Amino acid sequence: MRVLSTVLILGAAAALGASSIAVAVEREQPLRTAELTPEVERAIQGGLDWMIKAQAKDGSWGKDHKVASTALGLMAFMVKGHFPDRPPYGENLSRAVRYLVSQASAMDGYIGKSMYEHGLATLAMSEVWGMSGKGEVGGVLKDAVSVILRSQNPAGGWRYEPKPAEADVSVTVMQIVALASAKEAGVMVPDSTLQRAVTYVLSCRDSSTGGFSYQPNGPPGWERTAAGVMSLMMSGQRGHQAVKTGLDYLLRQPGAIFTDSPYYFYGHYYAIQSMYQAGDKYYGDWYPRIRDALLKKQEPDGHWEDPTGIGTQMAILVLGVPYRFLPIYQR
Repeated sequence: MRVLSTVLILGAAAALGASSIAVAVEREQPLRTAELTPEVERAIQGGLDWMIKAQAKDGSWGKDHKVASTALGLMAFMVKGHFPDRPPYGENLSRAVRYLVSQASAMDGYIGKSMYEHGLATLAMSEVWGMSGKGEVGGVLKDAVSVILRSQNPAGGWRYEPKPAEADVSVTVMQIVALASAKEAGVMVPDSTLQRAVTYVLSCRDSSTGGFSYQPNGPPGWERTAAGVMSLMMSGQRGHQAVKTGLDYLLRQPGAIFTDSPYYFYGHYYAIQSMYQAGDKYYGDWYPRIRDALLKKQEPDGHWEDPTGIGTQMAILVLGVPYRFLPIYQR
């Protein structure tokens, strides 16, 4: 199993703008696994059981955003160590992979209805390729990476269309995640692409609060801050001052964010990864709070309700951080 050299799925991007700033982000601290309680394991298994029942015949999950739902569905199973072609869910996951492969445009490799979906599909394909080496995935993955590379705008970011026009931090972070995973899997990703992406993310930082906004000069929000901080850590910027102030911004948020938020699952998907990568000082406080909140939110049939249709997948990914089977959950 490939172990990542920095954070989430990256060992790329030179230390652009980084310095030897002494920040309070812990590095190689002993892992805390006490939070993986029997209740959490039952909740995750209940979610996986629900997903097996909800999977369509073509291997997909979801309705309106099937590519995103299916990509996250694959990740939800892999976070617990389940991979395509391996029992007990090997056939289900192989069908999901075939669905994503079938959605790639034969003309240019674009997958899904937006660059956010495309990024998620690229991430899932990369993790499948890196962990199982499924032959049909390699070519699709390389084409998908090419779409991302040629869609980066002059400022270094991405937006919803596969063209170098506008940008926002949410879609940009998703492309950073995808490119990082692909690079780790052996696909060629220029360091300059990731360096420019870091520049864009930093342009969305609000220096007065330490938070990150959706686009430069906008109001900061905790969900975008979690995404921004994680992308910087993924890009080799663990020691950047923006990481420390971003983490502090997250820690200042009211407890209500653990119970409700307009982008609840999206925000906590990035927040828990930021806290885990920052070290036990952060993770040890954050994980029990989101763990207990998600346990209360789970429906009796095993799923988590969310208007976007990806609540179950993301809840499993958040709760499953202690498993560390996927490279994205390794320090």
